[in-house]
Amino acid sequence: RRMAAASLMKRGGTKAVWLAVALAATAVPSTVAFSALVGGRGMALRVPSAAIHATEGRISHGSSRRTSTSRGAQMAIEGTGIYIGAGLYAGQWKTGVVVNSGLAAIMFVTKKYKSALTGAGLIHACILGILLWGPLGAAGWGTCFMYLVFGSMVTKVKMAEKEAMGIAEGRGGRRGPENVWGSAATAAICALMSQLSPWDSALFKLAFVASLATKLSDTCGSEIGKAYGKTTYLITTMEKVPPGTEGAISVEGTVAGVVGSVLLGLCGLAANLIPPIGVLICVLAAFVGTNCESVIGAVFQNKYSWLTNEVVNFINTAIGAAVAMAAYLVLKSLAGAH
Repeated sequence: RRMAAASLMKRGGTKAVWLAVALAATAVPSTVAFSALVGGRGMALRVPSAAIHATEGRISHGSSRRTSTSRGAQMAIEGTGIYIGAGLYAGQWKTGVVVNSGLAAIMFVTKKYKSALTGAGLIHACILGILLWGPLGAAGWGTCFMYLVFGSMVTKVKMAEKEAMGIAEGRGGRRGPENVWGSAATAAICALMSQLSPWDSALFKLAFVASLATKLSDTCGSEIGKAYGKTTYLITTMEKVPPGTEGAISVEGTVAGVVGSVLLGLCGLAANLIPPIGVLICVLAAFVGTNCESVIGAVFQNKYSWLTNEVVNFINTAIGAAVAMAAYLVLKSLAGAH
């Protein structure tokens, strides 16, 4: 579906872009998490005078004041319903830092990461793991880990044959920083929003699982399609094209993509991140996202140098998350109407 080859200049630019994304995504939560870690006497914050305080059923306008918490960083924007208290899930963020740093160190020393990640990819995967564990705990981290396991497995299917044809993923399927963020930046954003946003956290947990289901569907469809697809068609014209062509689809790849989205959806269900109906929503979202990705690949990707595989992956997962969120809101509205 997408050719693996890319120029060195394009790869260097892509790595720089995703490094910037990683640093930006990490800055705010890491700063707040650090303030939670120091604990002790806490951190004083300014609560705006416009904030509305509800106390014992009465609403009153408070004046600007300084507050301090003995349990770590605490921020209240009560007028919007946003509340980050008790050190921003301090214990969970601490655990995330310890677990991910420890695992990264062990994998680096034992070299166990080399089958799935590059050295830089390991560092970025550690950052991603912290960003997921902080708001969603082991459930979110484990769901993303299962994506990595399944994705790595299907990437290596008939690797020798795909390499001989020139359609295999680069570096033997090992993920670098650009792959980590291209695949999971949407998931990281949804995970953080599930904790930080004033809206229903279930909405963003579903979007989180759907984004990973969409990416696994894309990976399964692409890799199985290239390995076993008897006939591949260009999605925009349905004319026969060679395997690995941008925007190409096959029956075998499409079925594999659906299976991949079901597997990831079931992982989210087992982790108690989504309800049973959420699995069906994830499958629908993944199907829409991966087919949109194929259209983007067929129509636009060869025309714009900045539209790399990683950028397309980000768009793909964002579409999947958006479709899942839209489905959730529609179902919630229908349930409210009855």
